[in-house]
Amino acid sequence: MVIIEISSLSGFVMTSRSRMLLENRTIVKKIEVKANVVYIYLEKLDDESKTFILQLEQVIQVKNLKPASIKIYDYYQPGGLQISCYFGVGS
Repeated sequence: MVIIEISSLSGFVMTSRSRMLLENRTIVKKIEVKANVVYIYLEKLDDESKTFILQLEQVIQVKNLKPASIKIYDYYQPGGLQISCYFGVGS
């Protein structure tokens, strides 16, 4: 099992529509939201490219937003393979 861990931008939350669209994907086993972090549990990953779109809604105005971070790792070996990506503030 693979986990995608997304640290949300301050003042933003994932929309219910976004959650529903992710849950309808066959490889997504479960989605958890804890504080400002979204955890997406996947059955597995292979060599095929995958795209996940997470729609966020701004609920609090925050100045000087910092980039969100995304980590991908193996559930059973979290210290093993880990891919970190950092994206700037989106539009």
